[in-house]
This record gives sequence, structure tokens and C-alpha cells, in this order.
Amino acid sequence: QVQLVESRGGLVQTGGSLRLSCAASGLTFSSYDMGWFRQAPGKEREAVAAIKWSGRTTDYADSVKGRFTISRDNAKNTVYLQMNSLKPEDTAVYYCAAQLAQLGRYSGIYFDRSNAYWGQGTQVTVSS
Repeated sequence: QVQLVESRGGLVQTGGSLRLSCAASGLTFSSYDMGWFRQAPGKEREAVAAIKWSGRTTDYADSVKGRFTISRDNAKNTVYLQMNSLKPEDTAVYYCAAQLAQLGRYSGIYFDRSNAYWGQGTQVTVSS
């Protein structure tokens, strides 16, 4: 049984930082591209960042480039999202996702969402 468990989010002030983690089990972690997504109230779920199975390639939504950093530790089956310079518009439920890597077909943040595994989500609130 595949499980993706995000760390607790939290409440931070504008300009603050927060690091999320997502621990994976029940899958061969190093065979999966990983991503972070978020969903704000009344909005569709949007991609935030992705990292290739090897950790050598990362991709970001324009809205978070230069502020967020995705990383992974394949030895710990964990993916991270370091969020700096947070803004109120970053307020959302954040989800991690795992997508089986395809040889020669890294899709970046454009996950096949219907074929990905998802965590339960964690709330991040940025106060103004």
C-alpha cells in the first residue's frame, strides 16, 4: 500500500519560511518523480514544483520560482519543499505526489494526475 505523508504545515507571516516534507512508503521511491501541488479555497489544484527520480532535474511554477526549492533524499524516501519569502497568495493545502518515472519522458510539473499517488495534504497559511 502506497502512502505519502506530508509533514504538518502551519501559519507563517508574510516573508517567512517553512519547510514541508513528504515521507513515502510502499513504493520504490527512487523510481518515482515527485511533485508538490497546492489548492487554495475555490481554486483548482495547481502544480508547484517537481523533481526527477534522480534528483538531478527540478521544475517550478512561475509563481514560486526563486522562492521555493524542491529536493529529495532517496535514502530516506522523502521529498522536501523549502518555501521562502512566503506571500499570502501561497496560502493553500499542499499535497505531495508520486508519479512512476518513464525512461526518457520526464514531464516536469505536468504530472499525469490520474495516475499519480497523492498525500492527504497539509495546510499552509501565510498571514499578511
